[in-house]
Amino acid sequence: MSNQPVSDALNDQFSAELDSWYSYLSMSAWCAKEQLTGCAGWMRAQAQEEYTHAMKIYEFLLDRDVTVKFMQVNPPRDNFASIVEIFEWSLQQEKENTERIDALFQLAMEQRAFASLVELQWFVTEQVEEEKIARANLARIKMVAGDPAAILDFDNSLSERTLPMNTTPQ
Repeated sequence: MSNQPVSDALNDQFSAELDSWYSYLSMSAWCAKEQLTGCAGWMRAQAQEEYTHAMKIYEFLLDRDVTVKFMQVNPPRDNFASIVEIFEWSLQQEKENTERIDALFQLAMEQRAFASLVELQWFVTEQVEEEKIARANLARIKMVAGDPAAILDFDNSLSERTLPMNTTPQ
């Protein structure tokens, strides 16, 4: 790939996906500390999904003979006031990622980077799903926020999500 602006933007997105991975791990740790194990597991699975997104970009860069740039992963936020705030943060993070993907897609269109457009189409579709799920989770937790038993039911419902790759210690 000889298109430097698109290569740079893809490297930036690779880094952003790793930042999201780290952020979801932090949210998972907060939930675990609060004994919300279903939410912790859900956030951990989401972290793995973000890591998978980063690796998808990584592989694409390598396939296109682009140097992968390893930037510092930013320390994630780790202080939350409530489980509602966790899910608000999750939705905000997904919205910001959608904005980055949209801008990257626009750049690839302007630069006529056709292979990148095809690759990025997957991310555009993925972000629609990510935001939909984040909005639904936030709406559900807001509905039950004042009821500890309902929060536990919500937490239990999230425990049904399985990890894409089981890394739970035995």
